[in-house]
Amino acid sequence: MEDVNQSVVSEFIFVGLCDSWDLQAFLLVVFSSLYLITISGNVFIVLLVIADLHLHSPMYFLLANLSFSDLGFSSVTTPKLITDFLKENKTISFRGCMCQMFFGHFFGGGEMVLLVMMAYDRYVAICKPLHYSSIMNTKMCIRLVMTSWIIGFVHSISQLAIITQLPFCGPRKLDSFFCDIPLVIKLVCMDTYILEVLTNANSGVLATICFILLLISYSYILLTVYHQSKSGVSKALSTCTAHITVVMLFFGPCIFVYICPLSITWVDKFLAVFYAIITPLLNPVIYTLRNKEIRNAIKRL
Repeated sequence: MEDVNQSVVSEFIFVGLCDSWDLQAFLLVVFSSLYLITISGNVFIVLLVIADLHLHSPMYFLLANLSFSDLGFSSVTTPKLITDFLKENKTISFRGCMCQMFFGHFFGGGEMVLLVMMAYDRYVAICKPLHYSSIMNTKMCIRLVMTSWIIGFVHSISQLAIITQLPFCGPRKLDSFFCDIPLVIKLVCMDTYILEVLTNANSGVLATICFILLLISYSYILLTVYHQSKSGVSKALSTCTAHITVVMLFFGPCIFVYICPLSITWVDKFLAVFYAIITPLLNPVIYTLRNKEIRNAIKRL
C-alpha cells in the first residue's frame, strides 16, 4: 500500500489533444517545430542581451529574464506533449505530475510579476526620465527580478503543499495533455469544492492583481504623456505596444482558465495550448520585430 497522499494512484493518464493517429502525427511535427523555434528564439534573446553592450540596460535585463522564464515555462509541458504523440498510453508518474504543476505555476506566477516589473520600468523611463538612471540602477533591477521569482515560488509551493497531502484513491484520467491544479483536484477522493475555490482564488488573485497593476501603469503612462505633449502619445504607444501585446496574450487565457472557467473541454485545451506553447513563442517574435534596438543589435552581429 502506498502513502496516504498517493493512496492507490501512482500515475495519471492523459487523454491528450485528440484520438486520431494521423492528426497526432501532424501535431507532432507542428509542436516540435514550434518548440524548437521557441527555445532558439528565447535563447537568442538572452545571449544577445548578454553579448551586446548597447543592450546592457534595465529594460533589456528584464526582457532577458522574461525570455528565460519563457524557456522554463514552455519546457514544463511541451517536451512531454511531443513524446506522448508517439505513445498509445500517455501516462505520467505521481511525482512527475506534481513537478509539472510546481514548475508550471512557478514560471507562470513569476512571469506575471515580471511583466509588472517591466511596466514599472517603462513608467519610470517615460514619466520620470530625469530620475531613471538613479531609480532603475543595478541593485533595483536585481531586486525586481528576485521579487518576481520569490513570488512565483511562494505562489507555487503554497498550492503544491496542499495537493500532495490529498487522497488519490481511484480516478486517474486527466482530460488534458499536462497536469494542472484544477484538473488534478477533480481526481481527489473527497469533496473538493472548497479546495477548487481556494486554489483558483490563489491563481486568480495573483493574476488579477498583476493585471490591474499593469492596466494602471500603462494607463498612467499614456495619460501623463498626453497631458505633457500630445505629439508624444504615438512615441509612448510605440514603446509600450510590445509590452501591452504580451500582457494581453499571457493574461487572456489565464483569466478564462482560473478566474472565469468555461468548463468546455475543447476550449480549455485550446487555451492551454495557447498559453503553454504559443505565448512563449510569440514573446521573442513580438519583441524582436517591434523593437528597433533589438533589430539594430542583430545587424551588428
